[in-house]
Amino acid sequence: MATGYPQRTTISPRPEFADILKPQDRFAEPGGQPNAANSLNGWFDRLMVQSGVDISPVAALMSCMLFALLVGGLIFVTLEDPLATAIGVVLGFGIPIGILMFMRSRRQSQILNQLPPMIDELARAARTGRSLDQCLAMVADDTPAPLGTEMEHCVRKLQMGVTMNEALYELPERTGVNGLRILATALSVHQQTGGDLVRVLERLAKTLRDRSMFLGRLRAITAGSRATAVLMILLPPAILVFFIFRDPTYLSRLMASNWGFFITVSGVVLEIVGAIWIWRILGNTQNT
Repeated sequence: MATGYPQRTTISPRPEFADILKPQDRFAEPGGQPNAANSLNGWFDRLMVQSGVDISPVAALMSCMLFALLVGGLIFVTLEDPLATAIGVVLGFGIPIGILMFMRSRRQSQILNQLPPMIDELARAARTGRSLDQCLAMVADDTPAPLGTEMEHCVRKLQMGVTMNEALYELPERTGVNGLRILATALSVHQQTGGDLVRVLERLAKTLRDRSMFLGRLRAITAGSRATAVLMILLPPAILVFFIFRDPTYLSRLMASNWGFFITVSGVVLEIVGAIWIWRILGNTQNT
């Protein structure tokens, strides 16, 4: 009997349309040659995604250029020294990047704090007999940002027909947290082979809590050493800036001498190498 209402059409999920969830602007070429430029572009793309900032990489790069022009212009107007202006341009270009790195570190710390309770809730949901997709959807709704936002992104992919392995593949890359990589591997293995998921999740939550406590004690013990290392990195540029503002011609006269030029360039190179070295050491104790 005709009711007068149009018949509802069901659209089957299509995995190939999963990328329409959110447009991704990237500088790095997917599958490109592993050269230095592509590696640098890939690092910047990961920084943008993992920082959680809702702007495109092009807008972030334009912000870097704007800060470079602003700082360089202020120094040029104040000192009228081309060399000091060039240093100001470099420093201004790095200000937005430093802000993004700080935001990424803070976001990773929040995700690490939210991860064990989220896994506990996932284990409780799995104990009730729900399917894994339903458990993930329930946990994503109850977990606040930023971890809840990433889980909702995975749930939307699952609802569009993407497999569990593909839906969870980008989760560690989008956050930079190794704990989520372990969680994604455990869920993918369970989806393929089965097993006692509740017990695995409970052990994983306990392991992540123990790891977080260990890293907290490690950071507390090494706080003095890390502060000294950061002070050693920041003190030489601060002294150079002090002498430049005290005597605007100081840097020009220093670079005019052969020994001054050699010592200054050597100091800058050693400063960069030391900063990279210390950053890599400190990175081992951070939330990656």
